[in-house]
Amino acid sequence: MATKNETPAEADKEEAEGADAKDAAAPKRRFSLKLIIMVAGGVVALAALGGGGYFFFGHHGNTAAAATTIKPPIFVDMPDVLVNLSSGGGDRTQYLKVKIALELPDEAVSAQIQPIMPRLLDTFQTYLRELRPTDLDGSAGLYRLKEELTRRVNASIAPNRINAVLFKEIVVQ
Repeated sequence: MATKNETPAEADKEEAEGADAKDAAAPKRRFSLKLIIMVAGGVVALAALGGGGYFFFGHHGNTAAAATTIKPPIFVDMPDVLVNLSSGGGDRTQYLKVKIALELPDEAVSAQIQPIMPRLLDTFQTYLRELRPTDLDGSAGLYRLKEELTRRVNASIAPNRINAVLFKEIVVQ
C-alpha cells in the first residue's frame, strides 16, 4: 500500500520486502513428515536385509575354510581282548571277544599310549570280566561299554585324552 508521500515504485519495493519477511517467518517445508518416516523405514529395512544376507551367505565361506584346517584323527589298534563274562552260577560260561581301535586327536598322544599298552589291556580285561551278558544287550549296552572304556583310557593317560573307543568287532559266544 502506498502512502501519500511514497512513489509507486517504493510501494512495490516495500510490499516485496513484506512478503519476504512472511516467508522468513514461516519457512517452507520441503519434506513432509510422512516422507521422512518412509525413507527412514526403507533405510532400516535395507540394513536388516544386508545383515541377514551377511549372516546367511557370509558365514558359509568361513566354515569351509575352518573345516579344511581340521586335522584328521589318528587311529591306534589295540590287541584283541578275549574274556569270559561273569555268570550268575549255573549258566554255561560265555565269552566276549572284542577288537578295539582308539581314536586319538594327534600323533603325540599315540607316542604316550604305546608304552602303557599293557596297562590299558589289563584295565580292559579287568572291567570286561565283570560284565554279564545282559550288560551288552542292545545298542544302549554297547554305548555304555564304549563310554566306560573311553573313561578308563582317559584316566590312564591323563592329562592327554582320546576322542573315542571304536569297536571293530564284538562277539559274545
